[in-house]
Amino acid sequence: MTPEWVTAALHETRVARLATSSPTGEVRLVPVCFAFVEDHLVSAVDHKPKRTGQLRRLDDIAASGTATILVDHYEEDWTHLWWVRIRGVAEVLTDDDPATRTALTALAAKYEQYTVQPPRGPVYRVATDELRWWRFDSA
Repeated sequence: MTPEWVTAALHETRVARLATSSPTGEVRLVPVCFAFVEDHLVSAVDHKPKRTGQLRRLDDIAASGTATILVDHYEEDWTHLWWVRIRGVAEVLTDDDPATRTALTALAAKYEQYTVQPPRGPVYRVATDELRWWRFDSA
């Protein structure tokens, strides 16, 4: 059973780290805005500046079909530390997939910036096939 704090963290935290792996085993790690929809973490390529339009994270997802997400919280008082890690099947959604519209709606509900300027790039999602968590517990 997933603890209530984990569910809250997946819905409330503003940034996560997406890890993908290239066909040669190179690990790529990037911060992402995300929303949680049913049993998937969803994200999209948005208008923030990128070096290139051909994002390797999307290539990696398409090639491997998997990704890992880390959602975490840090502060100097270590009694407040926690992390949640999601590993699972990952996919880049097509524009006509109903899950794309659902993901964009969830992202806009979480980030005001996306109501002003919705993401125009590809939408992708990661299933919660493996969910692990930790938080400081002094008890």
